[in-house]
Amino acid sequence: MGHVVIVGGGIVGLAVARELLARGSQVTVLEKESRWAAHQTGNNSNVVHAGLYYKPGSFKAKMSVAGNQSIVEYARANDVPVEVCGKLVVATADEELPRLRVLAERAEANGVPAKMIDPAEAREYEPEVACVAALRVESTGIIDFPAICDALVRELTEKGADLRLSTMAKAIRPGRDGGVEIATGTEVLRADALVNCAGLHSDRVARLAGLTPSAQIVPFRGEYYELKPERRHLVRGLIYPVPDPALPFLGVHLTRMLDGSVHAGPNAVLALRREGYRWRDVSARDLAETARFSGAWRLARKYGRTGVDEVLRSLSRKRFAASLARLVPAVGPDDLVRCNAGVRAQALLPDGSLVDDFLIETAPGQVHVLNAPSPAATSALEIAKYVADRVAEAK
Repeated sequence: MGHVVIVGGGIVGLAVARELLARGSQVTVLEKESRWAAHQTGNNSNVVHAGLYYKPGSFKAKMSVAGNQSIVEYARANDVPVEVCGKLVVATADEELPRLRVLAERAEANGVPAKMIDPAEAREYEPEVACVAALRVESTGIIDFPAICDALVRELTEKGADLRLSTMAKAIRPGRDGGVEIATGTEVLRADALVNCAGLHSDRVARLAGLTPSAQIVPFRGEYYELKPERRHLVRGLIYPVPDPALPFLGVHLTRMLDGSVHAGPNAVLALRREGYRWRDVSARDLAETARFSGAWRLARKYGRTGVDEVLRSLSRKRFAASLARLVPAVGPDDLVRCNAGVRAQALLPDGSLVDDFLIETAPGQVHVLNAPSPAATSALEIAKYVADRVAEAK
């Protein structure tokens, strides 16, 4: 497919560029920020997910299981730090056991290496953990996703891709002789196809291109703490709670990073701006857009109590520590120091339901990645293959 313009320079956009280049396309990548991977990719937990959480047969299930292997192979081939360390998902009360067993069944259905273990076995992996049972998942890893993007940028540059930072797509229209035209403010680019990987702004880019997307992006901020250096010994690897199946978030968990630090989080609160990494980051436009969206009000009615709890935990280190202490009782408020937050681009339907799978929509000459939160970084090379196939079809 001739010349393809990709909007968005996170890991998914860069991976799509690599795949299209390998298939013979000429590629231009537009990134509005002055650096690559500035938002979701550069502000996540750097976990290589195994694929056990997702409904068998879903995009997330298939792409994360395959991506778990392909992203690790890419990292090793490009000297990017990665460690396949495994993790524990722990049930801290008997009422969580049925949900833990469902996860074990999903792991088996998805081809994820995992096994149920008892508390004594769990403490062999994590001596400070508290649980009534746990699921040991072998293929989960930790990685440096921004370094993966650096490797992708080097590869793309060497192979002749046109990579443009500080360049925003400001207007999009059909080309006069077919294809698509993208105005950046300084020039008009003419291409045979457009791929939208704009993450937090993916729905806006879709509307800019004349599409009416089925979902709207609502930003959720995930806040993190880390354990003080003298308390890092409390966690050897990755410790996760049993997630609430009604929500797309995995719950507050503990993750030992590649540098030995231990991150704790994230919670999930509504961000007051699409790129709102702090409470004081407020956008009147973004808030008004959310307030006008019926799906946001329906979501609030459905999960109001959960939302209040998340806000209270955001404002209270004591509450945050209490969530962690369910997993590792030795963790207390004085063990935590706040660190960087991330913002998740969560697609929401008008009926108030959260889109729980990757959402990719097409139009003539266009492919729009409208929902690609976690595990999109893990799955980036697999998403890229799927998108490239859709580009070939979207004529």
